[in-house]
Parts: sequence; C-alpha cells; structure tokens
Amino acid sequence: MTVYYPPDGSPSCSVEPALNHTSLRLLCSWPGGFPSPSLHWTGDLIQDQSNTAQLTSSASSTTIMLPSGGLTSNNSLFTCLGSHPALKQSTQCSTRTYIPPAEPLCFAYVTKDKQYLMLSCSWEGGAPKALVWWEGPEGQSKGGEQTFNILILHYGTARSGKPYTCHAKHPLLVQTKTCRLTLEAPVLQTQRRVVSVYEGSDVQLTCSLRDNYLPVNEITWFNNQGVGVQDTSKYMLLRTSAWANLTVRDTDETQDSGEYRCSTSNAVGGTEINITLVIKKYPMPPNATLVRVMYTSRQRNEVELEWVVENEEAGSWTGFFLEHRWLSERPRRKGSGNDSSSERMEEKVGPVVWYRNILQDPAVRIYTVGSLTPTVTYQFRIIPVNHRTVGHPSTPKKPAEPSYNVYPAVIGAAIGGMLFAAILTVLLLMYIIRNRNNNPRLHDLLFGRQHSQSRENINFPEDEVVSKSEGGIEEIGGSSSLGPAMALPRASSPLTSSPVSATLTTTSQAPPSGDDNEPVSVTITVKATGS
Repeated sequence: MTVYYPPDGSPSCSVEPALNHTSLRLLCSWPGGFPSPSLHWTGDLIQDQSNTAQLTSSASSTTIMLPSGGLTSNNSLFTCLGSHPALKQSTQCSTRTYIPPAEPLCFAYVTKDKQYLMLSCSWEGGAPKALVWWEGPEGQSKGGEQTFNILILHYGTARSGKPYTCHAKHPLLVQTKTCRLTLEAPVLQTQRRVVSVYEGSDVQLTCSLRDNYLPVNEITWFNNQGVGVQDTSKYMLLRTSAWANLTVRDTDETQDSGEYRCSTSNAVGGTEINITLVIKKYPMPPNATLVRVMYTSRQRNEVELEWVVENEEAGSWTGFFLEHRWLSERPRRKGSGNDSSSERMEEKVGPVVWYRNILQDPAVRIYTVGSLTPTVTYQFRIIPVNHRTVGHPSTPKKPAEPSYNVYPAVIGAAIGGMLFAAILTVLLLMYIIRNRNNNPRLHDLLFGRQHSQSRENINFPEDEVVSKSEGGIEEIGGSSSLGPAMALPRASSPLTSSPVSATLTTTSQAPPSGDDNEPVSVTITVKATGS
C-alpha cells in the first residue's frame, strides 16, 4: 500500500540577484511530502518572458532566472503555486522586487583613537539588496558587499583632493548609482590677514573653517612667540567646531606685535593661516620743561614742581610721569668731643633709580611731592605721556631752598616804627603845648621865642605921653599869641644926665578857666624916674 502525504506548511518564495546583480533569480521551495509537490511560477511577467526565462526544477524546489537588461519593472509581484496529490487545493507564496527608495549615502569619520579613517557607503532598502563597492586612487578600493560597505584607511594616508567613489548596483537598474567623496585637508580663512591697532587696546583675531565634510581637530592658536595660546589674563579664546577667535588684551608694541598662527588638521592633512598683528604707537607727545623746583619749607620734606608744555597746539598728551631719584645724602655735621670744629662726613652716592609718580590729568601743571628725606638731595624730571607713548624726559633739576626774604619784614618793622614814633611825637607835642606854663623853656626850645619877642611892647615915659595924647595907654595882646607878651626895659637915653631908675610893673590877667589853648593878655608898664 502506498501512502501519500503533503509537505509541511506552504511553499517558500524569494528573489535573489544573479549574474553580478544584473539579473533576478526567483526561488520557490516546498520540501517534504510524498510524492514531491509540484511547483511552478505564475504571473503575467513570467508568461511574457517565458521564451527567455531559464527554468530549473528539482524534487522540492524550482528556480527561474529572469534575463538582464532592466526588463523587469519596479515593484513586480511573483507567485509560486504548489500542489500535492494529498491536498485538495493548491497552495502558493509570493515575493516582490523593488528598487531601494533613496540614493546611496557616503560619509567619512575618524576613530576616536585617530588611527583610522573610515569611508562608509550604504544603499538601504530594496529587494533584492543592492551591491555597493569602493573605488579609490592608487588602489585604495574594496570589493562589493550588500547594502553596506566600509573602506578603512590608516589615519593620514588618504589622498587629498582625489575622489573616492562608491558604486551601487541593483538588478532592476541597468546603470549603477554612485556617490563620491573628495577628501581634502581643512581650509582656514580669516576676515583680515593684517590687523593693526593702537597700543593699549584689545584686539580680536578671527579664524574660521571653510565648509568641509571631514571632521577636523580643534582649532589651535599660537602667539607671536610660537607658543600655544590658552585662556589667560593676556589672551581670551572663543571657539566652536567651525571657528575660533583669539582676543589679545592690553596690547603692547614690543611684546604683542608679530605673526599669530591659527592651525588645525584632519585625517587627510593639516593647515594653518598666519595673521599679522601690528601694534601702532600713539604720536610722540610734546616736550615739557620744569620751570620751578623748590622745597616748600625749611624742613625739606616736600618739593613743589611747576612745568610748561611746549607746542601744546601741535601735539597731544594724556598725562605725565613725574620722576625723582635719590642723588646723594649729606648727613648732619657731628662734632668731636675734644675739638669744637665740625667735620662733614663724606657724601653717599645714591643709585640711579627713578621713582615715578603717574599724573593722569593732562591739564595739571603744578604738583607737590611729599614724604622726602630732608638729608637727601634729589633730582626731578617731567616726562609727558600720550597713552602708551612716553615722551622725552626733561632736564633733571635739583630742588632749590626756599628763599628767606627779609625785605617784607624789615619794611614792615620800619613802617611800624615810624608810625609808633609819629604817634609818640604827636602825643609829646600835645603834652608840651598843654603844659607850656609849667615848662616854658621846653616850649620855647621847641617852638622858639617868636611869640614873646616879635610881639613885645615896652612902654617908656615919652611913649606914655605920646600914647596918652593919642588916646591912652595901649594894651598889648594878641588873640593869636600862644604865650604872654613881656615888655623889657629899654636902656636909658644918653641925652638924659640924671640917673634913671626903672620900675617894672606887670599886670597879668589869669587865663580863664576854659581851654588852655586860648590866648592870655598881659600888660607890662615900665616907669622911669630920675634920682
């Protein structure tokens, strides 16, 4: 007795590339069962190509080869029918073929240890899988693989500027697709190759990476001494993956001028770009001259200085350096115990170090330097400054001793003495005048005898007779006289033979009780008698 039994399950269908991905091979298998199942492909495409298709059959599978040339359309469906005597109905399986939806993708990357450069190519999707392979310069190629293909190069061995091409082939397409990588060393660019600023300013140097697909190392800056730059008080770095800017703070003409270098590299090679930094000095300031250097007191611990600026309209300045140095020291004299003569110690010569006072006000012209040693001799000089540009120093000068001018004191004392003497004299005169009766001789000595002699009036007998005939006795007195009028006896006439005796009678009127300076009227009568 013969027993028939079908294979397990249902037929299995698949599509594979053939003839180096130029044709399609349809596989249908259904193993097992007794007797072997019957398998055959159906569909319009199969019927249309029945004359050119190559059919291969076995006990449990069947294979059909579709010709190349792109005759098979995209997204085609193929069905495999399986039948068995033990089954009332036939069973089937289907497979579909289609082109990958996207385009091949190529990219490069570097391993973390920077030992290898990886060139990757992929064309995902589709049925059957596409075939991809690499072709590079100088034999740097790799055979085909399905869907993915990675070309591994040692770091730094890639050929700069040479294309690396990835080819992708699918059986449904006649032409292969490609993607290309052209490996290049990085290219740096900057906004300005020569940067110039004035001394003391901050300046920024720029460095950026031109568009490049290949990853690069970090952009590095080197200063004008060729030393790698890091963030310090002098330099400040701002960077991203595509650019790096260097800021030089507080530029100095002697320290910061020169060539700065921006550098980077990748797996293909390295590159750098030089940027010239020019630090310009401000114009020279006009010269300044010290016109007065003098101690402010006899203690010699402060010096007042005054200066002038030449050609102020022609130049500019922002301040001054007022410098002084310790020139020599003359210690105080010391006397010996047995000898009274003094002995001066030898002078000590000081170092030629200038100590600086910074004056930031350009309008200042007078300045006082304090805290000086009285026994030390100093020199001073003034230096104009225009930002960082230092002008020429003036001729050093020693401070002069303060002049002790006695003329104002002498003149003041003389004027004071004169005023005192004048006041004393006036008071003395007033005293003498008010007390002229008590001190008549002193009064006459100072004022003379004009009041007593020029206005004297002496009456003789003959004069009296004449006077009586003319109206009586004449009274002698003057309202303007300061003293009493006195009449002295006149000598007797030689014509008179008889001796004459004179009797002097003085009649004085006491001064009134009023002012002592009012005139006094005095009448003197002289009588002559013969013996």
